[in-house]
Amino acid sequence: MKSKLFVNKVNKYAKIDPRLYGSFVEHMGRAVYSGIYQPGHPSANEQGFRKDVMALVQELNVPIVRYPGGNFLSGYNWEDGIGPVENRPKRLDLAWKTLETNEVGLHEFSEWAEQVGSEINMAVNLGTRGIDAARNLVEYCNFEGGTYWSDLRKTNGREEPFAIKTWCLGNEMDGPWQIGHKTADEYGRLAEETAKAMKLVDDSIELVLCGSSNSHMPTFGEWELTVLDHAYEQIDYLSLHQYYGNHTNDLKHYLARSLDMDEFISGVVAICDAIKAKKHSKKTINLSFDEWNIWYHSNEQDKAVKPWQVAPPILEDVYNFEDTLLLGCLLITLLKHADRVKIACLAQLVNVIAPIMTNPEGEAWRQTIFYPFAQVSNYARGEVIRPVIESESYATSDFEEVPYLESIAVVNEELNELVVFAVNRGEEAMTFDIQLEGFEVKGIREFTHLTGHGIKETNTENNEIVKPVISEAIELNEELAIAKLEPLSWNVIRFAL
Repeated sequence: MKSKLFVNKVNKYAKIDPRLYGSFVEHMGRAVYSGIYQPGHPSANEQGFRKDVMALVQELNVPIVRYPGGNFLSGYNWEDGIGPVENRPKRLDLAWKTLETNEVGLHEFSEWAEQVGSEINMAVNLGTRGIDAARNLVEYCNFEGGTYWSDLRKTNGREEPFAIKTWCLGNEMDGPWQIGHKTADEYGRLAEETAKAMKLVDDSIELVLCGSSNSHMPTFGEWELTVLDHAYEQIDYLSLHQYYGNHTNDLKHYLARSLDMDEFISGVVAICDAIKAKKHSKKTINLSFDEWNIWYHSNEQDKAVKPWQVAPPILEDVYNFEDTLLLGCLLITLLKHADRVKIACLAQLVNVIAPIMTNPEGEAWRQTIFYPFAQVSNYARGEVIRPVIESESYATSDFEEVPYLESIAVVNEELNELVVFAVNRGEEAMTFDIQLEGFEVKGIREFTHLTGHGIKETNTENNEIVKPVISEAIELNEELAIAKLEPLSWNVIRFAL
């Protein structure tokens, strides 16, 4: 099988916002307790944070983390997580039917985020709460001092403001499962007025409006049109959420799910621009894909989890090799839309549908999906080059043409590097021609591939077998590179410029 990618310097079209490589930590399952935080663990630092987890988060190079939810958010009182830990209330978390101790709150999570080098994408509760709690939280976090909430922050040990820039206006408010679920008109009006109040406290913040919980919601499209009609001039981003799974155990169909993500993004962009035109606005709304991942492995086992425990093991998907290939395709899709998708959050970061897993009595380790995310986060910095691809294709029940090759190129002028990411969806080897035009290519820095595993093969605490290795199957002849892409493979080629 043959394929070709044309990489022309004049086709640079989008500067990548580093927040595209964000993640998500919700107070659910073992994401926080025995995930990022476990006092008494051999790796814990003096604040109780697991240093083995922190090292892996830094390896992923995650610039922003959405917090504290998620469905948890819509019943959460942020004041429960400040002040002396021994005085904090224990609460019922109705979203996941667990007990929340509030041992970790805003100050602790901010300390953790600073230690791993991430910013916080803070979310405000618009389920059971509203304008007043949201504006107070902005004042507590971002106001210099001399007011009730800012001085309370200082009393609680934080002299300088947290200076949180990015804020989510609720979570999945279109979902009937959401505590405080609202109609589009109800949410649109509340979000508009909450946004106004928050920006009166700090006009430098950026706000994310809730879009649909997924593209298959019966209200999808109409929801976006309505909430944007209310809040367009007050907000900066519209959110998207989507999860994928191989429910039919059909590999070709599964690896084509990134085309669904592509259509979802394009549809939401069109809606945003329609409202822009309707309002004769000069403002462009970009997108925050602040929940995306693969989620289906744990569905059955979660049914047996008893309610009202502290940090029970829920949504602990164990990812396999085929999940890695799809995740690579999803990452490439996000890069293709980097002109409008400025924030994205892999949901989640630790233990809960996550690239990092922990053993409370043992080590932290990398799941199979850890590797493509880490490589894209670290190497896809700079500008995206519009892909022009030649590839054979196949058909699924959803799509008539699914290219066997999924690929994108990114140029990093600061590092004098051009990086090509490619997935071979096919079950036979592929000759991959990369036509390099307008670049002075000095050589190949590295070619790695992740391939050769059974599609259901997984990593474990003591055996991280599914991971990239070096390939020598590439030749460079001036402006043409020819690589061999193994069957069912994730590939990263780094050229020196």
